[in-house]
Amino acid sequence: MGRYRHRKRSRSQYEKDDAIDTHPPNIGLGATLLQLQTPDQAGDLDTAKSSHDYDSDSGYPSGDWEIVVRQPKRRKSSQTTKDPKNRVPSKKENNRPGLTFAELHKLHSSLKIFDLQGLVLYCLADGVSPQWISVRHHAQVRKAVVLLVPGLERDMFQGAIKLPDPASIIGGDQILPATSASEEAQVQRCSTTELPNEPLPSLRRSPDDYLPFPLILEHLSTPLKPLAKIFTHFLPVNAPGDDRYYKVHSPLQAMLTSPIPKSQEDRKAERLMKTPRPPRESPLWKDERTLITSFIASKEDLQENEYVMHPACFDNDRGREDNMIRRRFAKQLKEFGWVDTKVKILENVEIPGSQNDGSDLTAGRTVLALDCEMCQVEGDEYALTRISIIGWNGEVVMDELVMPDKPITNYLTQYSGMTAAKLSSVTTLLPDIQARLLDLLNANTILIGHSLNADLNAMKLTHPFIIDTSIIYPHPRGPPLKSSLKFLAQKYLGRDIQQNHGSTGHDSIEDATACLDLVKQKCEKGTKWGTSEASGESIFTRLSRMHRPGTAKSENTYRLGVRVDYGRKDQKIRGPEKLWIPCSNDEEVVDGVKRAVLGDNDGAVIPGGGADFTWARLRELENLRGWANDNRNSESSDTPTIEPSLAELSTAVSQTVKNIDSIHAILPPCTLFIVYSGTGDPREMGRLQDMRRRFKKEYATKKWDELSVRWTDVEEQALRKACTKARRGAGFVTIT
Repeated sequence: MGRYRHRKRSRSQYEKDDAIDTHPPNIGLGATLLQLQTPDQAGDLDTAKSSHDYDSDSGYPSGDWEIVVRQPKRRKSSQTTKDPKNRVPSKKENNRPGLTFAELHKLHSSLKIFDLQGLVLYCLADGVSPQWISVRHHAQVRKAVVLLVPGLERDMFQGAIKLPDPASIIGGDQILPATSASEEAQVQRCSTTELPNEPLPSLRRSPDDYLPFPLILEHLSTPLKPLAKIFTHFLPVNAPGDDRYYKVHSPLQAMLTSPIPKSQEDRKAERLMKTPRPPRESPLWKDERTLITSFIASKEDLQENEYVMHPACFDNDRGREDNMIRRRFAKQLKEFGWVDTKVKILENVEIPGSQNDGSDLTAGRTVLALDCEMCQVEGDEYALTRISIIGWNGEVVMDELVMPDKPITNYLTQYSGMTAAKLSSVTTLLPDIQARLLDLLNANTILIGHSLNADLNAMKLTHPFIIDTSIIYPHPRGPPLKSSLKFLAQKYLGRDIQQNHGSTGHDSIEDATACLDLVKQKCEKGTKWGTSEASGESIFTRLSRMHRPGTAKSENTYRLGVRVDYGRKDQKIRGPEKLWIPCSNDEEVVDGVKRAVLGDNDGAVIPGGGADFTWARLRELENLRGWANDNRNSESSDTPTIEPSLAELSTAVSQTVKNIDSIHAILPPCTLFIVYSGTGDPREMGRLQDMRRRFKKEYATKKWDELSVRWTDVEEQALRKACTKARRGAGFVTIT
């Protein structure tokens, strides 16, 4: 029939239609319905019409009409209409939340703990959509539970560490190899004094190092098999750190400290800025006026930043004697032109204003900001050429040019601003400046400066009360990096200094004033100002500003966060930001998580319905493997770590996995569940870091052939490799 649909009708067909006049001219709805009801007579329309009487006026069949009643719509259940936003979707509904690991080829590096935090904030707060995973119906996620489980590592899931079934092990005396054969040889090489020259293997990355891979039940060791029933993929998650300076940052803070959310206007303004971005305060930031004495550098801070130590910094004779030996070896005693300020013993120093009510930020102290300019003299040494000191109120206390006692080889005009013409008529010498400083500085005086150790070295002077702006305003990436004074002045003071850098040099009065103003701002804002804690906020605080779905803002029902962690029983803290449930073992942690998620029956501490966000840590596996002690002190590093046997490790992993499974079993539907290990094995990195610290300490006081440890490029590369391994963590994500 389809092939004739485009043909025109012939004239005879039209005439035939005109000849038919025995029926009404119009065929109505009734005739059509009649034809559908009598299919056996529907061969043609004329036969169907002849079997009934038609009304001559209307052309419709005569007789009674049938009334068709429309069926009423089915009413929705009361559960759906009562509160649709707060209802948990069932498994059959299409709006149930879920995760999809799609388009993994877009990943070009390992995931970070920050990415896991972003997933939590996207589901529970105002975070942006993650790019590494697809989240369906994220608004339907009701809770989030995050577990930190140190001790789990990638090698367990990739087959490098094979864990037997604990029930099948009879002996249990087989020791787990800490490293592979090549790494074992490298450890031996770094532990001896005779170091071969073979290079370390390169640390190239492949997609297998950072792409998630599915958990296949048949490929996992018996203790790990339950994880394949909970999670679908293994996620390589890197801990925060610095590969250049061989540091691993806290995986705990990486999850619990979130950046302050930025508006579109803020992002646009930052893109257009050419100077350092100004500090951004948390919406809940509160200034806390702090006495200046709170910022005085400790003995450890001074030693770490290479200050020449004043004798009063040591509280015993042995410490003072060792300090004198080091200074004599470095030619930093009185016979070499050095002087110490008149402070005897710190314990006997009376601090005026110690009972101060906070109105006087100086606490009764004399505060002086100092900056020096130097030039280069014979022997590749730096000598003092200008010293500037200003008081707390900005008054100039001293501003003197100084003639070095050695011939000048480089005036360093682009930095110091010194020229031969400026110093030609100067007669003031370094001993003259030292004599004036000894009268000016005492036990009541605090010196302020930026990287003040260089200035004190040029003056050949020591003082125990130091406030270093490079310490109290730490570099975002941590020590040994330091922010420049120019950067700090632009960021925190909105001031451009050192404009003549590279041409006519710096102005020491300007630099000293900038240091003083930075300290004043720190006193007004508080100890956390200028640190990462000021530019971020607790994830519990951020969640506490979010309302639970399906509740009105007037009901004051904000999201609640709970932390379940190891701690003393009297450490339980309740505040506006979070609740803390202290525990002493993993079993108590599991019970604490259940309590946090489900709530107290009487609502005494945790209200009914439980918390919206729960963070917890399981530590028994970490303690067994010796990861909790990462050899940061020399005493622990001298004691070798005892490796657990395969039976002990397998049993501990099996119990840890059972604890994870127990927590997963009690989670209500639509709960985001995240497990991450935080770091890889940090023990070798800690051992090498301590070895480097001992080498630096001995190198400053001993001859090369008297050193107990050596540090060469071989050890440097071994530390680099150990740091990379320590940052390689594990992660798992699912939604119940």
